[in-house]
Amino acid sequence: MNHIIRAVRHEDWARIRALRLDALLDPVAHLAFHDTHERAAAQPDDFWQGRAAGVAEGRAGRQFVAEAEDGRWLGTVSVLVERPGVETFFGDVPELAQTHIVGVFVRPEARGTGLAAELFRAALEWSWSLAEPSVERVRLFVHEDNVRAEAMYGKVGFKRTGHSVPAAGARSDYELALRRS
Repeated sequence: MNHIIRAVRHEDWARIRALRLDALLDPVAHLAFHDTHERAAAQPDDFWQGRAAGVAEGRAGRQFVAEAEDGRWLGTVSVLVERPGVETFFGDVPELAQTHIVGVFVRPEARGTGLAAELFRAALEWSWSLAEPSVERVRLFVHEDNVRAEAMYGKVGFKRTGHSVPAAGARSDYELALRRS
């Protein structure tokens, strides 16, 4: 499967929207995303344009996509910058500079090919390259029932930290992290 991994651009907003809506239709989306297809589909174009602008400029994060030779987007991963002492989108306050991987999705036909690990490499390289703040840790959360995702995260070096947060259905999302080596 030939593809490139690249950061999204401003003009990709409609493709970002389309891929997110496809991801939210995935059978395990309820485990992996804190959103629904219905909510995301109802967002106006300016929401998606703003989202694209934010991750294209790297102001608060970056989104990477795997693009096939024919232009199809095969997968994505997003990275949010979390500064020490500043409340995150998720309501906690980190003690050190870190990034937070979210929005991981690989289309079914590209799963098991190593594509997710390539997307993670791009996300980690970008995280470690930040000068302000200098990132010391990358984290993510995985639903306790999303065993396949947790296994993939483990293959790229993430380990459970012991921290968890409540998730839907009286379940938990476990934090996994990777420290700069």
